[in-house]
Amino acid sequence: MQEDGEQIGRFKVRGLMRELELVSKQPGSHAYKQATVERPDIPNILNREFDVPAPNQVWCGDITYIWAQGKWHYLAVVLDLYARRIVGWALSNKPDADLVIKALDMAYEQRGRPQGLLFHSDQGSQYGSRQFRQRLWRYRMRQSMSRRGNCWDNAPMERVFHSLKLNGYRPWAT
Repeated sequence: MQEDGEQIGRFKVRGLMRELELVSKQPGSHAYKQATVERPDIPNILNREFDVPAPNQVWCGDITYIWAQGKWHYLAVVLDLYARRIVGWALSNKPDADLVIKALDMAYEQRGRPQGLLFHSDQGSQYGSRQFRQRLWRYRMRQSMSRRGNCWDNAPMERVFHSLKLNGYRPWAT
C-alpha cells in the first residue's frame, strides 16, 4: 500500500489483516548452541570501556543475519570504536570463520594495516576459532571477548545491528 502512495501504519495493517483473517509469514527460529564455560584463555580486556581516545585502538566485531534475495545471509561487521564507524564487513551464506576473517581483512587493509590494536567480540565460535586467532596474531592484534551470554559487553555492535534492522534495508539495483 505504501508503494501506491498510501500512508498506513503497522497497527492499521494489523487490524485489517485481523479482519480478513490473514497471518503474516514469520522468520523461523534459530537454534543457537549455548556455551557452557567461559573462555579463560581470552579475557574481557575491553570490559565495557567504550570511550577510546583515538582511531585504530579498539575494533569490535559481530555477526548478524539478514533476509535478502529470498534467503538468510550472514553479515559480519568490524567497527572502529573511536568513530563508531564500520571499517570492514563481509556477507556469506554461512556464519563461519572465513566470514569474520574476510571482514577483518577488509578493515585491516582499508585502515592502513594498523598493529597493536585490541579486537573485541562476543564468544561466538567464529571468533574463538584457530583460523581467526591466527589472523589476529599475524596482524599483531590482541583479542578480547565478552563474558558468556552478556550482550552489554559488546553493546556498540548490538547498536549497529539494531539501527540496521530498525531502519531497514532495501534491495539496490546492481
